[in-house]
Amino acid sequence: MRTTAEKRIRDLFADAGCTGWLHARRIGTRRADDDDDAVSVGADELVVTASVYKLPLLVALCRAFDAGALSPTATVRITPADCTPGPTGVSNFRDPVVMSWRDLALSMMTVSDNAAADLILGRVGLDGIDRVLAELGLVRTRIVGGTADVHRTLLEEANSHTTREAFEVLADNDEAWAVSAYDPAFTSATTPREMTSLLDAIWTDGVVSADQSQFIQQVMAGQIWPHRIRSGFPYAGVTVAGKTGTIGAIRNEVAVVGFPGEIPVAVAVFTRAARADPVLPVVDQAIGRAAHIAVTELRSGRIE
Repeated sequence: MRTTAEKRIRDLFADAGCTGWLHARRIGTRRADDDDDAVSVGADELVVTASVYKLPLLVALCRAFDAGALSPTATVRITPADCTPGPTGVSNFRDPVVMSWRDLALSMMTVSDNAAADLILGRVGLDGIDRVLAELGLVRTRIVGGTADVHRTLLEEANSHTTREAFEVLADNDEAWAVSAYDPAFTSATTPREMTSLLDAIWTDGVVSADQSQFIQQVMAGQIWPHRIRSGFPYAGVTVAGKTGTIGAIRNEVAVVGFPGEIPVAVAVFTRAARADPVLPVVDQAIGRAAHIAVTELRSGRIE
């Protein structure tokens, strides 16, 4: 057990005012359940995925591409007014647009486009995600719906008429804590260890073809958010291919961090802040610092 690094990470989360869970492992080495060669802080605890669910959804879409059930270049016409709302992506467009499925996937991952994700989920179905999870043995990961489903539940629980009103309740430190969006027993959930296992399967071509694996890696490397895991690695030449997830007090990211000539490290960080403020930079920074501690502990030196 790497107790010193794990204690530093626990202390870091406490200082940032959040509860945190983390798992990190080298890509392609040892078993996921072998913590002698991993960094583990509550790695088997159930945690809320938030938009991290878009990663197994992307894998399910790429499996459909591999199977010939869907062409990556097939197009879909999107009417923004009919889309799941979100701060980014096609729901903010003024006019209808035609996009390919792979470009929808690009938007879903790089800017965390909620509308794109729900369109893709409508095409591949929850059963498509379930098959991926079952084949990889990710028995504790459960995706129960998309962003539109979360919004509907929030509207009911917050007794609100609009999504904006519901998120205002979610940001209220006196009102937010009873919603199911914060409880992994009632919403889409996973464990940090299972997310590093999924990342390992993607990077080793263990779940999709080599071509689709490369596509997923490129899309994740194009994510625009620099404030979480990327903030822990502000170095030229270091790659961070990740997917964030955020809802209220929940702030997450899973990523693969690569140093030139070294074995990449998969790291999954999930947090729940003590406060529900919409912006908590100290928690975002803690995610990056925790990832830095874990990845530094596991860096392998030069690949022979």
